[in-house]
Amino acid sequence: MESTSVNLLRRLREPHADSAWQRFVDLYAPMIFHWGRRQGLSVTDAADLLQDVLVTLVEKLPSFEYDPSQRFRGWLRTITVNRANDFHRRIQLQPRNGFDATFPQVEERETDLFCEVEYRSILVNRALLLLRTEFRETHWQAAWMQLIEGKKAKQVAEQLNVPINVVYLAKSRLLARLRQELEGLLD
Repeated sequence: MESTSVNLLRRLREPHADSAWQRFVDLYAPMIFHWGRRQGLSVTDAADLLQDVLVTLVEKLPSFEYDPSQRFRGWLRTITVNRANDFHRRIQLQPRNGFDATFPQVEERETDLFCEVEYRSILVNRALLLLRTEFRETHWQAAWMQLIEGKKAKQVAEQLNVPINVVYLAKSRLLARLRQELEGLLD
């Protein structure tokens, strides 16, 4: 089974791609939900938006052609913003019951709604959580302590009681898998 996100997008086009869809949802559901909250939706409404977007993706991804010169997240965000705007329009058309249900106009510019740092942070953190099961616990801790906690390799080796080359190798392997998992998505 191929594991990169570009290949994940390709696998979603195949019939009976349940494991690919689960991986996609694991990676992107938190981000879509976050975008919904940034659109001014409540937690409940953002959860509904997430479901709407996923239904749309089930329809559109089987025919989606990945173009490395384009941003996948831009396409995904456009779908999310469009569904959020639809949601806001539906709410505005509902009869009012004494309170003002108007919403500010949703901006279409990604930089106004979701900055690059947030996107990368959410995607990298989700990918790291998904990758954890691929590593022995000691190797995971060695890589985590260096990359996330900022500890020196020598300190990690002493703390985990492993040779220093194990620490360096664990970090290198995790970074390689992370790059592979996020290929084409951190453009």
